[in-house]
Amino acid sequence: MSLEHILLGLLRQPASGYDLKAAIDSGIGHFWAAELSQIYPTLKKLQKSGLLRSRNAPSKRGPGRLVYETTAKGHTELANWLKSGPQIGDARHTFLAQIFLMDELKNYPSTLQFLEQLRDRWAMRLAALEGIEKMWSARVPNFPKALPLAEFHRHMTLRMGIESNRAWLTWCDESIHRVQERIRKEKNRG
Repeated sequence: MSLEHILLGLLRQPASGYDLKAAIDSGIGHFWAAELSQIYPTLKKLQKSGLLRSRNAPSKRGPGRLVYETTAKGHTELANWLKSGPQIGDARHTFLAQIFLMDELKNYPSTLQFLEQLRDRWAMRLAALEGIEKMWSARVPNFPKALPLAEFHRHMTLRMGIESNRAWLTWCDESIHRVQERIRKEKNRG
């Protein structure tokens, strides 16, 4: 996935880098993350390429802010990217690398503690996403069938977030059970 294209897509309304960071965190944070340290250089690159333009705008707090908007060339670039077909990138899950190397500790209780903490985090994320869906369904009669076009597509990504979090929880439960069995076996031997 391309941060450049995501920023072009999020700029349906003029926005600052800070606004875009908030939109990422609140809208697509369940499948895409970006820091301000990535967003601002990318916005400058897009502007230099003619895909965005910027202007100074007043701010409710402090000095003015730079607001970006997509140019016609930027809209064309975004449309071409959307039409280019699915792009599946390599996912990096740091916690899986940690588990992969956990044998270094030579200690099943440490692995169990790690997995329990991981499970708690996935459960919190799932609860947050389910909460978003619940609020959405309370607001829209005949949910999800009656969602307008933009919300229909956003809901598909929310459903993926919910289902993938459920899958991570299932995997955590299975892994916790396996580690607990190993701990019991070690205690029975001792």
